[in-house]
Amino acid sequence: MQIFKNRIVIGVACIILSLVICFAVTPLFNQSISEKTQIVRVVREIKKGEEITAAQVKVVEVGGYNLPEDVVRNPETAIGRYASADFVPGDYIIASKIADEPAAENAYLYSLNGEKQAMSVTVKSFASGLSGKLQSGDIVSVIAPDYKKQGATVIPPELQYVEVIAVTANSGYDANTGEREDGDSEKELPTTVTLLVAPEQSRILAELEAEGKLHLSLVYRGDAGNAARFIAAQEAVLEELYAPEEDGEESADGTQETGERGDSPENGQTMEDVIQQAEEALSGSGVE
Repeated sequence: MQIFKNRIVIGVACIILSLVICFAVTPLFNQSISEKTQIVRVVREIKKGEEITAAQVKVVEVGGYNLPEDVVRNPETAIGRYASADFVPGDYIIASKIADEPAAENAYLYSLNGEKQAMSVTVKSFASGLSGKLQSGDIVSVIAPDYKKQGATVIPPELQYVEVIAVTANSGYDANTGEREDGDSEKELPTTVTLLVAPEQSRILAELEAEGKLHLSLVYRGDAGNAARFIAAQEAVLEELYAPEEDGEESADGTQETGERGDSPENGQTMEDVIQQAEEALSGSGVE
């Protein structure tokens, strides 16, 4: 132990140690942090659930030191997949934050093609939403109490058969659709029901939502092919109700006015006749 009390020996040891650090350890460290690697970086904002496109990302060269192990380095790994989290310009694409398919939550919204719209209506009471029993894929009728303040409770012909695409709880998560079903969690009650509707149907739903008076009744649940026949029957009614008038006057911009919804369609048919024809066609297809 006497040697460690010698200041000269301690000083020499410190000098040697510093030389080792300066000329051996430091260069190796600098070399490791100066090594470059290619990664995929976000150049345009990407929202959660959105499909990643080539215009939203690019390959850049950065220092390889301290990068996450699962950072995406090949753009083909990210392009065409779906974001599981929000990305902003400058973010790295992390493999754990992308998926082959949209998240189960809201996945149905990515099947919209512009022909129809997704629209949510509020379930005002437990009973008006079928006591929480509605599921995605159900066919329902929309019942309007005191429709247009005329004192009658009716099912508008435009809303005879409407497809349910989601049932959502107050938390914002889909309820009763097979998602977030944990054995220990309490079943969430629906707050809104999202329907797949045409623009003509959405306007009527908006009016009923504003009035705060609508009920949903289950018409059909089962095979998707049979459900499609109900929707086809409803589309036939919409075509009849909103068919362009043959003798209609042209509007100021030169386009022809379409027929407004009234109490009787064209060719002398009543609204009930049109609906009955659609239902007869449906029953003839074998759907009970």
